[in-house]
Amino acid sequence: VPNSKTTEATKIAIEAGFRHIDCAYAYEVEEEVGLAVRSKIADGTVKREDIFYTSKLWSTFLRPELVQSCLERSLKKLHLDYVDLYLIHFPVALKVMEKCKDAGLAKSIGVSNFNRRQLEMILNKPGLKYKPVCNQVECHVYHNQRKLLDFCKSKDIVLIAYSALGTQREKRWVDQSSPVLLDDPVLGALAKKHKRSPALIALRYQMQRGVVVLAQSLKENEIKENIQVFDFALTEEDMKVLDGLNRNFRYVTFKLMADDPNYPFADEY
Repeated sequence: VPNSKTTEATKIAIEAGFRHIDCAYAYEVEEEVGLAVRSKIADGTVKREDIFYTSKLWSTFLRPELVQSCLERSLKKLHLDYVDLYLIHFPVALKVMEKCKDAGLAKSIGVSNFNRRQLEMILNKPGLKYKPVCNQVECHVYHNQRKLLDFCKSKDIVLIAYSALGTQREKRWVDQSSPVLLDDPVLGALAKKHKRSPALIALRYQMQRGVVVLAQSLKENEIKENIQVFDFALTEEDMKVLDGLNRNFRYVTFKLMADDPNYPFADEY
């Protein structure tokens, strides 16, 4: 996301009704996001407790003595006292995060890009102090994560979907020959049926499955449209049709990390 547009887009999102803001140290826009949040607090649009802010620990800060400093750097950029949720951006041990929660710098801790085996390793770890409250993963109609979702539900772990609309298709992360999710004819047909956009159909699909869904856009009209996901419902038959689009296809594969022993995408789920 271009830094110059981040502050304005975040303000628009808050004004439209969005309250869950997902960011990370590695995105390099926390200063701009923080400016927008503080601006909307200052003008009375929201209170701090109305905003659910998520940040993430990047892989260069995994040594135990560096973990809290990474979060403190994020908080300094944000000019906030705490984050509501702090995630590990890539699979490693959760224990290094516990001190951040104990110190009051994070209300909750969770994980990102963990597969079932990695989640089980954490859950079965002796002396686990805090169970991860969520697992944030790529999840959309082409990769609906059904098995992982069922597992997470069985362990009372919330699944959070990123790239729910097929990603922003950044060249450094996404194969440009990959299918454009929002151009899918099935999404288009359901959008026409419900008089909504394909994006709203894709977002509503996740919500009705019990998935917390993230939507990203810099365009004011799209931001305001996405919040309308609460204004309609898909039928049981619609949901079955969308389930049928699954092809276990990932847009974001982190290929540079494929040789890492913690690489999560070699497992089925």
